[in-house]
Amino acid sequence: MEKHRCAWCGSEPVYVEYHDKEWGVPVHDDKLLFEFLVLESFQAGLSWITILRRRAHFKKAFLNFDLKKVAELTENDVDILLQNESVIRHRGKIEASIANAKAFMKVQDEFGSFDAYLWAFVDGNPIQNKVKSLKDIASKTAISDKISKDLKKRGFKFVGSTTIYAYMQAIGMVNDHIIECFRYKELGGK
Repeated sequence: MEKHRCAWCGSEPVYVEYHDKEWGVPVHDDKLLFEFLVLESFQAGLSWITILRRRAHFKKAFLNFDLKKVAELTENDVDILLQNESVIRHRGKIEASIANAKAFMKVQDEFGSFDAYLWAFVDGNPIQNKVKSLKDIASKTAISDKISKDLKKRGFKFVGSTTIYAYMQAIGMVNDHIIECFRYKELGGK
């Protein structure tokens, strides 16, 4: 019997694998949280599949998402990345990734980990929505507004509420799999 999935993932293998194995799975590893933050900020204004198809290239271009190395990137490095056709060549988003690495480390210093800071917004527990169809999925919420505002106050860039809500979905802070999707119950939906 074929598994019922959220319609947004279509049938492209990279999208199906992402849906089945990553989207909505709670992430508590700071390195992976940083990776998703970079990818989601690059996704702003683009389709997620565009980012997924280039994910390996982003990983290489952004030094395996090593916070310290990304934070140390220079203007010359930005110019080099702007010539890299394998990633999204957007100066603002590249510079934001560098600024976000620096801000991310400050949050780690203050809270012990970015994970501890971020998951406190949902008391450490994923929000379990009961989504019946794609049209029922929010693009932002009061919590994503709050996180976005706080991140901006801390110096993060390209972290608007819509981007942060997509980030929350990706890292499992919210389960927005439709209730008929096989992943909904696997990720705690009732």
